[in-house]
Order: sequence, then C-alpha cells, then structure tokens
Amino acid sequence: MGIETYSLAKDGEKKLSANFRVREFACKDGSDPIMIDEELVVVLQRIREHFGKPLHITSGYRTGSYNARPDVNGSKTSQHLLGRAADFWVEGVTIAAVADYAETLLPERGGIGRYPKDKAHPKRKTGWVHVDTRPKKSRWTL
Repeated sequence: MGIETYSLAKDGEKKLSANFRVREFACKDGSDPIMIDEELVVVLQRIREHFGKPLHITSGYRTGSYNARPDVNGSKTSQHLLGRAADFWVEGVTIAAVADYAETLLPERGGIGRYPKDKAHPKRKTGWVHVDTRPKKSRWTL
C-alpha cells in the first residue's frame, strides 16, 4: 500500500472501496490532483463497516495553501498535506465510540484526534474524529 495521486476531474467518481470515491477526499478548494493513502481508505472502510452507518468525510487531502488558511488553521506538518488523514463523523455514533474503535485499528501508531461538539465548542456544526496513518502514535482531544 502507498499514497496514490488521482485527478478530481478524471478520477472523481472512481471507487476506492465499497463505500468511498476519490471525490470524497478532494481538497475543499477544488484543486487537482488529490493524494490519498490506500491504508487510510482501508481504515475508514473498516470503521464504516463496523458501525454499519454512513461515514462523512469533512476534510481529506489539503493543499498547502488551503491548509494555511486562517479558517482551516492546519498544522504545518499536517498529515492532510500528504493524503494520509481524514476528518469525519459517522451518522448516529458518538465521537468517543468512533475514536475508540479507530484505536483498535491503529493501536501502536497513527493519529487519532477527537473534536467534540460540546459546551466548550458551541460553534461546531458537528463533532468529528481525525484519523491518520503516520508511523508514530499520536492522540489528542481539542
């Protein structure tokens, strides 16, 4: 497995797995190309199958310029820049349950971040989980 490069224009409808297409990982600025880690797709598919409910990717691949925007506030070393990360939520499933299950898939490595919609974050439309396939282990809640 590795990181593949796709074209939004040419490959946008291409199925990467049973439930995910290339376009779902596209940068929100509409740019082409799109980088996607094949292992990330496998992890997301397993999460989707485990809960049996739609998984909505809110942020996949990011270009450097999009990641640097003030409203995105992305880290300069974001795994999104490499196509190795996705922010997402699963319909009807708590952020804690999704993150806990992701932990079973990446127990010794990868990044798992929890971004709850709660009293401390009232402006969030929804909470989400960040999962990435970095070689080292990293966990956080924001």
